[in-house]
Amino acid sequence: MKILITGAKGFVGKNLIETLKTQGEHTLYEYDVDSDITALQEFTKDCEFVFHLAGVNRPENTEDFMKGNFGFTSTLLDYLRLNNNNAPILITSSTQAALANPYGESKRAGEDLIFEYGQTNGIQTFVYRLPNVFGKWSRPNYNSAVATFCYNIARDIPIQVNNRDTLLNLVYIDDVVGEFIQALQGNEYREDVCETEVEESFITRIGKSKFGSIKTTHAVTLGQVVDLLYSFKDSRKSLDVPFLADEFTSALYATYLSFLPEDQFSYPLKMNVDSRGSFTEFIKTPERGQVSINISRPGITKGNHWHHTKNEKFLVVSGTGVIRFRKIGSDDIIDYFVSGEKLEVVDIPTGYTHNIENLGDCDMVTVMWASEAFDPGKPDTFYLEV
Repeated sequence: MKILITGAKGFVGKNLIETLKTQGEHTLYEYDVDSDITALQEFTKDCEFVFHLAGVNRPENTEDFMKGNFGFTSTLLDYLRLNNNNAPILITSSTQAALANPYGESKRAGEDLIFEYGQTNGIQTFVYRLPNVFGKWSRPNYNSAVATFCYNIARDIPIQVNNRDTLLNLVYIDDVVGEFIQALQGNEYREDVCETEVEESFITRIGKSKFGSIKTTHAVTLGQVVDLLYSFKDSRKSLDVPFLADEFTSALYATYLSFLPEDQFSYPLKMNVDSRGSFTEFIKTPERGQVSINISRPGITKGNHWHHTKNEKFLVVSGTGVIRFRKIGSDDIIDYFVSGEKLEVVDIPTGYTHNIENLGDCDMVTVMWASEAFDPGKPDTFYLEV
């Protein structure tokens, strides 16, 4: 398809465009505030769908709200009419369109234009009143508090939290883009919007069902967001991995990582080094245990212990060696020969004392997973020679 995107360089626009590039052989017409207006005239001649994402939310002058959110929308529709182009049009509005402030009024005016344009000309329209959107490529001190907090916390810059109990309604950029592509394909999701006294007559006139909606939203407090972000920062020292089965935590963690300073992508680990080699904890979680890297020098044997409940998995990724087992109460020794030339996981069952020996001429590297993070107060590790 030939797709026109206004606000192409913005937060939502960039994410949408990069996703569309992976969706097939679309022709993308990108228009932004610094584009020549003649480009818009040309794009509106043959575009087959319009994502109207351009808007103003932090102008220097209050009157620029109406100019950017109503005036430019009017210009866009004029060009579509002039070119007899009946392409469907999707516009991003804001939940503030329900409020009596200059920004909200300008957004509502833009919505009104789109609805009237669609009804008058029999053109399919999509209006999305977005709450706070967060995700990669958002701008700190501009797009959202989440972007600002991610940026500041990643750089040890203080943040200001006036009320930890403030409730935020957030949507993740990937969910927004996913819904927009569903609309492009004719599978949009529509849901009733909330009415306020300000917009009562407006909603009555255009109908609730006219609004598109994002299925997945996250209602969280400001304090929850801040606590999670600081835990992400601390995880580089604690080695704890966030609980990524939670959709919001996963999305927020991905967002936080996108704000890391470019010279701070890496962080050091504590290597426990002795004459036998080294042992280094990599990551750990309360739910999924701990991953560590073990390096054994040639001829070195490590282990000779067993566990009641803790279980492990060993994966030799470099070098050659043998993992030996002996069931408690038995004299039989079981050998498993391992090598980085043939990757295979060896389970370490409970109730078997075990060790691992480097049989090669160079260091042997083993990735070790344990079902629980090491707890000095309850190690569940008992020395016994194999």
